[in-house]
Amino acid sequence: MQQHLVISLISDDKPGIVEKLSAVIADNSGNWEDSRMEHFAGKFAGILRVSVAGESAQGLKDGLAALASQGFKLQVEDASAVAAEQLHTVQLKLIGNDRPGIVREISRALAARQLNLEQLETGFDSTPWSGEPLFTANCTISVSESLDLDELQEELDAIADELGVEIDCEEIASAS
Repeated sequence: MQQHLVISLISDDKPGIVEKLSAVIADNSGNWEDSRMEHFAGKFAGILRVSVAGESAQGLKDGLAALASQGFKLQVEDASAVAAEQLHTVQLKLIGNDRPGIVREISRALAARQLNLEQLETGFDSTPWSGEPLFTANCTISVSESLDLDELQEELDAIADELGVEIDCEEIASAS
C-alpha cells in the first residue's frame, strides 16, 4: 500500500541540497510528487509530497533523519486521506501599498468562513511611479460548491477598501 509523506525542510543555501534530498528519496524507492522550494535570505526552504510503498516508509524516514547531520532541518509527516468533496478552486490576487496586517485580515476573513487556503505567495516591491512599498499576494483557496462567491467577493471588497488595496477573486476551475 502506498503511503504519502509531507516533508518540510530548511537549510543554509548551497549547491546540492535538492540532489541529496532526492537521492535519499530515490534510494528508498520513494516517488517525488509535488514540491515548492525557494531561496530566502541565505536559506533554502521547501515542502514536498512523496509517495512510498508502506514497507519502505520507515527506511525513507530514517534516511531523511540522517540528513540532519548535514545541516538539514526536516519535518516529516504522514499525509492523511482527505474525503472527496465537490470543490471550486478560487484565485485571489491582491495588490496595494504595503502595511502591517494585510495577510492577517485576508486570512481572518477566509478562516471565519472555514475556507481552506491551498497556496499563498506574497511579494514585496516598490511602485514604479513613486518608489512606495508595494505588497502583492496570490492565493488559491478551495471552496465548497454551496459557497456564495458573490458574498465572499463583497467581504473581500470591504477588506480591500479598509486596507486600501485591490483584491480580485475569480473561480479558476472545478477541483475534485
